[in-house]
Amino acid sequence: MRPARLAAALALALATTPAPAKERSEIPDKYKWNLKDLYPSVEAWKATREDLTKRIASLEQYRGHLGDSPEALWKALDATYAVKRDLSRLTVYAASLSDEDTRAAPPRELKQAAEQLGVDFAAATAWARPEILAIDPARVREFVGKEKRLADYRVPLEDLFRWKAHTLSAGEERVAAEAGNLTGAGYDLYGILANADLPWPTVKLSTGEEARLDQSGYGLHRASPVRDDREKVFAAFFGALKGFERTTGTALYATVKAHLFDLKVHRFGSSLEAALFTDNIPPTVYRQLLADVHRSLPTLHRYLALRKRVLGVETLRYQDLYAPLVPSAAMKFAPDEAREVVLQALAPLGKEYVAALKKAFESGWTDYLPSTGKRSGAYSTGVYGVHPYQLLNFNGLYEDLSTLAHESGHSMHTFLSDSTQPYPTHEYAIFVAEVASTLNENLLLRHMLSKAKDDAGRLFLLGTHLEGLRTTLFRQTQFADFELRIHEMAEKGETLTGENLTRQYLDLVRDYYGHAKGVCQVDDLLGVEWAFIPHFHYDFYVYQYATSLVASTTIARAILDQEKKGKAAARDAYLAMLKAGSSKYPIDLLKSAGVDMTTSAPFDAAMAEMNATMDEMEKILARQKKK
Repeated sequence: MRPARLAAALALALATTPAPAKERSEIPDKYKWNLKDLYPSVEAWKATREDLTKRIASLEQYRGHLGDSPEALWKALDATYAVKRDLSRLTVYAASLSDEDTRAAPPRELKQAAEQLGVDFAAATAWARPEILAIDPARVREFVGKEKRLADYRVPLEDLFRWKAHTLSAGEERVAAEAGNLTGAGYDLYGILANADLPWPTVKLSTGEEARLDQSGYGLHRASPVRDDREKVFAAFFGALKGFERTTGTALYATVKAHLFDLKVHRFGSSLEAALFTDNIPPTVYRQLLADVHRSLPTLHRYLALRKRVLGVETLRYQDLYAPLVPSAAMKFAPDEAREVVLQALAPLGKEYVAALKKAFESGWTDYLPSTGKRSGAYSTGVYGVHPYQLLNFNGLYEDLSTLAHESGHSMHTFLSDSTQPYPTHEYAIFVAEVASTLNENLLLRHMLSKAKDDAGRLFLLGTHLEGLRTTLFRQTQFADFELRIHEMAEKGETLTGENLTRQYLDLVRDYYGHAKGVCQVDDLLGVEWAFIPHFHYDFYVYQYATSLVASTTIARAILDQEKKGKAAARDAYLAMLKAGSSKYPIDLLKSAGVDMTTSAPFDAAMAEMNATMDEMEKILARQKKK
């Protein structure tokens, strides 16, 4: 199962008071996903699990025979990948069922059982990589040439040769695989605390409403147009996180220690190198992003000055970053309306893309509405041979519309890759995954701008675009900066307590937002914001939001520019990338779509767009002032 996707925050939408959270039984079926496409019942799931347990044990028969003949290698790979495919389906069902209501114990038990089976599978096949690497690569390539059925495995076999320096003996790899039972403990602890057990506070807003500030409620009410309400929301929400600073700190340290275990056992130079090695991403790309962002902080500070001016506040505070710039132009959407808007916005991607997504909207791919106990946030995950699944918590704001476009980008990427690639190369890297999602957001924005009827509407959308650039290019990179910092601290033997994490985070966020320069005031309490970000448990994941937005901005502009001229080469190259799965490495896939992420040129183009957007906003503001 792919990691849950954190939708890039576009938080200038109007803070609209939601109805009290409903129980799942009160949600109409048309707004729920259909898990019966995976298994007709829990009993069917359990029967499959029993079968998989036997199949995993049977894989031992291939041990010691991978180099015997081309057919022997194919049989072993075919059986192993078939188990992996079916195990993924089993895991998605259990995790999705649990996400419907994180309070319920039986689905959690299924999820844990699936996770345990995943560990068993890894342990039972730990011998395979060392055994293949012990065979002369020339012999393996000769096997692939002789046995046509091995053609689907050529790419993963070639990729396997890169791992030789980081592969242990079969026995040692089995021990490392068994440790998989421990590596997710930090995230599991965090997830249960944040989604089920943490006693989220309730505050009384200026409207008289009693607002419960769980993660979804905080995401909604932090955008209140009333400054006093925002102050209450931030104080209560981060106060609650502060009360569990020690627990969430212990959970994150457990995750970091799991990463340290991997780098030491598999002989990597750093946690960063270990995390990026899987997708063959040079660590220089990560560090280049940090450097590009740091030299571009004046652009962020220009935006913050513009936000301060529009809000009319004497001192811009961190609590003001999500306030609507143009409340009167804020938008509200029903789920059905949102789907139609997204389909219209994605028309530049072609009739086939739009038709496939329309069918997806009508076929139980998506779980739309929030309900009590439902997992917060949004994600898309794929099931080869079935279809993708999306989880949303749709409140009707423009942010939610954008999230629908975002997650639909992931789902269509999965659909196109799964429909084109054989199973061994169907699953794409996150480095390109977020290109598909953020490109959809970009097309949605351009569509909405084309429909804007007045300056107020354009200001809202342009401001939303700027906020998207802030939260994705700068905020996500700030997260990546923090993630690298705490891993490097741990690698030096320094401990990571909750209090220490808060100090590190506060120093970093104040640097980014120009606290000392008077650009934006960041209170001490906000240093605990790290405890709100689940992606710190994902092992150097968040930087890819920024790199992907940089890439998708370039690609989207090329697609739209060519569309005006009646051409489609950029669109076709992009769709070919989505269909390519993991048949090429991510850096090469993006190059084939017209973007070289080993240079700063794409990032500089994104900064040029950000500055051009501010230029347009300032022109509108100047025109309004004259009136």
